[in-house]
Amino acid sequence: MNRFLRPIVGVGLAALVTVGTACAQDAAQPPAGGPPGGPGGPGGGRNFDPAQFQKMMLERYREQLGVKDDEEWKLIETRIQKVTEARMAVGFRGPGGFGGRRGGPGGPGGPGNNGRRGPGGEASPEQEALQKAVDDNASADVVKAKLSAYRASVKDKEAKLEAAQEDLRKVLSVKQEAAAVLGGLLK
Repeated sequence: MNRFLRPIVGVGLAALVTVGTACAQDAAQPPAGGPPGGPGGPGGGRNFDPAQFQKMMLERYREQLGVKDDEEWKLIETRIQKVTEARMAVGFRGPGGFGGRRGGPGGPGGPGNNGRRGPGGEASPEQEALQKAVDDNASADVVKAKLSAYRASVKDKEAKLEAAQEDLRKVLSVKQEAAAVLGGLLK
């Protein structure tokens, strides 16, 4: 074999082995009850129960915070729920930074739409109005007004999130606060 082809063939074989191993691991996973995003998990769509998912998340937070006492947990749990609701209201910005357009994959709230979202992955009314102004090629003054309203809405929601986080922080020990920061509940 040509001495120049030998390394290329070697790399190709290594890639085949790697891909084959990855495919075998994927095939070995159970179809239901797999990791989140799998067919039976939260992202899979089949048999997804939001209440059950929330309960699992709260149990995970209780474990991470090391809360043993039920009375203490009741106080902390209600504040965690307020933080998570405020986080949902603020929405999340996807890795690309910009949200997709209405015609993107899945439409509003679909996989191609990574802008700020309200509860349930839907755009806020202010975001919808701003997007409509942009889509309709509205005047600069109209877009500026919609942009200002959208920013004010986001700022208000972020202030509510910070207040909920501060309310939670007040009932946590220093160690629990650190765990809450690492768990994404607090900044």
